[in-house]
Amino acid sequence: MENDPDDIRNFLRLSDRVTTSGRLQEGDPARLAAIGVRHVINLAMPGHPEALPDPDAAMAEAGLRYTHIPVPFDAPEEAHYRLFAETLAAEDQPVHVHCVMNWRVSAFFYRWNRERGMDEAEARRRLETIWSPDENDHPDAPKWAAFVRGEA
Repeated sequence: MENDPDDIRNFLRLSDRVTTSGRLQEGDPARLAAIGVRHVINLAMPGHPEALPDPDAAMAEAGLRYTHIPVPFDAPEEAHYRLFAETLAAEDQPVHVHCVMNWRVSAFFYRWNRERGMDEAEARRRLETIWSPDENDHPDAPKWAAFVRGEA
């Protein structure tokens, strides 16, 4: 959309109700609120060097609900995905889901889309807009390739 903050790392609009990105920085929560976001879900670890300092306060100041589901990049689990799916399914307001690079988020949405009947080619295309765990040289990429297949 016209006012989307495309300078946020790997920002994507998936629908009228869902946006995703990598890390958020100071001022980004207010920018998200300005485009209509009402809830932010964070999948990044709190101790990451690029984590938004005091995200609870930043989201509250912007008037946003905030859910933190810390997913270790080297150990994604089915329980993490299920909590994400339950949180997203219960949300009827515009939501923004982020992590550090949008890799965790894109993998989670790949599974979300497949579970809701999206065909493999389209779900894979959307995942690979950000990254492909099958073709990435990151040492944890094989864990994410297994995760998107539901083998976490």
